[in-house]
Amino acid sequence: MTTSDTLLIIDGAVERPLRLSLADLSALPGQVPDVSQLVSGRQGSAVTLAALLTAAGLRPGAAWLTLHASADDFHASVPLDSVREQGLVVYRLGDQPLPAKAGGPVRFLIPDVAACHTHDVDECANVKFVDRIELSATRGFDNRPEDERAHAALHHRAEQKES
Repeated sequence: MTTSDTLLIIDGAVERPLRLSLADLSALPGQVPDVSQLVSGRQGSAVTLAALLTAAGLRPGAAWLTLHASADDFHASVPLDSVREQGLVVYRLGDQPLPAKAGGPVRFLIPDVAACHTHDVDECANVKFVDRIELSATRGFDNRPEDERAHAALHHRAEQKES
């Protein structure tokens, strides 16, 4: 894996910490050429979370996945088993890296949040601007809103940022 033009870092409880470029992400198995086929209203190409985890090699005891988005200081930590098989990492739009206006450098998507059957996985676990995925044995840093008012304020700020 290359270190130049890094879009995504995967570290923590993994055997092989990764710094992934557009070319690295494109070369992995588990490609999803058009996420709109799985998630209505979304666009771009993705790689499955399962493929990324295989490439990094999970250490025994890795039970939590924390998504870090330094661009807006947003962090979400979810039980790994809840998202391992359905999580998608959107990294490309056409032949270019996913632009910030679409949630780049990487956008984490869970096609069916309700299927996760856990209160730790909600719509806010679909994180924009992800630049690092951290694996750990215990829950990582999570600053998602804890009530409806804070949740509404978060989405209001995001809408203002996008317009």
